[in-house]
Amino acid sequence: MPTLSRRRLLAASLAPLTLAKPLPSDAALSVIDFPAGFVWGASTSAYQIEGAVTADGRGKSIWDVFCHTPGRVENGDTGDIACDHYHRWRDDIALLSQGGFNAYRFSTAWPRIQPDGSGIVEPRGLDFYDRLVDGLIARGITPWLCLYHWDLPQALQEQGGWLKRDIAEKFADYARIVGRRLGDRVKHWAMLNEANIHAIFGHGLGQHAPALTGLPNMLAAMHHQNLAQALAMQALRAERSGLRLGTVVNVQPVRPSSGRDEDHRAAERFDAVWNGACLDPLMKGAYPAPVAQDFAPLIAAGDLATMRQPADYIGLNYYAPMWVADAPQSLFGAWFGSVPEGTPFTAMGWPIDAGGLAETLVRLRDRYGDPEIYLTENGACYDDELGPDGGVHDEDRVAYLRDHIEAAQRAVAAGVRLRGYFVWSLLDNFEWREGYRRRFGVVHIDFTTLKRTPKSSFAFLASLMRRR
Repeated sequence: MPTLSRRRLLAASLAPLTLAKPLPSDAALSVIDFPAGFVWGASTSAYQIEGAVTADGRGKSIWDVFCHTPGRVENGDTGDIACDHYHRWRDDIALLSQGGFNAYRFSTAWPRIQPDGSGIVEPRGLDFYDRLVDGLIARGITPWLCLYHWDLPQALQEQGGWLKRDIAEKFADYARIVGRRLGDRVKHWAMLNEANIHAIFGHGLGQHAPALTGLPNMLAAMHHQNLAQALAMQALRAERSGLRLGTVVNVQPVRPSSGRDEDHRAAERFDAVWNGACLDPLMKGAYPAPVAQDFAPLIAAGDLATMRQPADYIGLNYYAPMWVADAPQSLFGAWFGSVPEGTPFTAMGWPIDAGGLAETLVRLRDRYGDPEIYLTENGACYDDELGPDGGVHDEDRVAYLRDHIEAAQRAVAAGVRLRGYFVWSLLDNFEWREGYRRRFGVVHIDFTTLKRTPKSSFAFLASLMRRR
């Protein structure tokens, strides 16, 4: 084959990969369906909805400390009460059942189970998740458990947190504890939620807990999460057979903001950090070539072999494509650049492009050997308000969900082994540093009264699931 220029090589590495079958046109969607047994679920996370941060022996998390530090979160909001799911979980399970969801992805709070992150186990924390799992199963809803959604016990942070290698063994011990208690009923497990985002925004940019900054911290947090994930998988498999183990990563298409060589190089590096550094070690036993040397000082003998574990599935969180430009002064030399004119946005300021979801699903298929994939988060933030009739008519969100579900259909028709879709999120919740001003839920929460009101998007998904 002819020699390609560097720009063409970079463009080829970032462009959608060739499809085994062409994507069908929109006109063909009416005759395309998802495979039998397709999972329709909703997702949440512990700190964003549970509240009850001092109840039943729960220890502090890094997000408790972050939120109570002035200036960290919009309006000084905290997760102290959130949606009070800890006390209202029966109502929330009833909503899942009412909507026709057949799966629920939630996270367990490490500090609720081990207040100090290691050692003593708090039985009341495990009892809560026992009740939740039993309640889900009683309503015919399959529990999907994520072991870690960013709420590290503060006691571990004070010992170095994700910057220290020994946290990997502690995470494996935590996984073993949860697996021993719930593994007889919970069969679907995710080790980590978005280790890439947690490392970048919490350990590199300081915009999330634990508010650390700098490239060395970001790299260490990524590497040690990758190692912890592998040890947790080993621990769960040793504890109980028959579990289906995977992980959840935020993966987005990365596109150069211009045709300049430096923006193409920046996009390649950005893609390697954001999309590859927390999946390639698990699926390939290596870091992506553009950043392999960055991680080299952190890698001890045997790490890469350990990190490559059999994964039963990849959990994909997809929201938007990213346009990237050269940014020498940024965390890793590349950052968000200009977006094409006319691109629509959500209330978070995230660009909307459902086609990017099909592109990402195909790329995961081709890059990682046709894995089983679940779309573990997909949704949109809009400025929802109660209407005069007491309802929330979030038609923008309905359009977003419809377009992305259709994009998922096209990927399935092209041969991607997509096996499930989880909307983010079941409830409006505490949206990290944005506090309560940003709403992603298909159920509206009045954060004064905590009243739950299903939105038009909830009705749309319920209708879709009934038809399918």
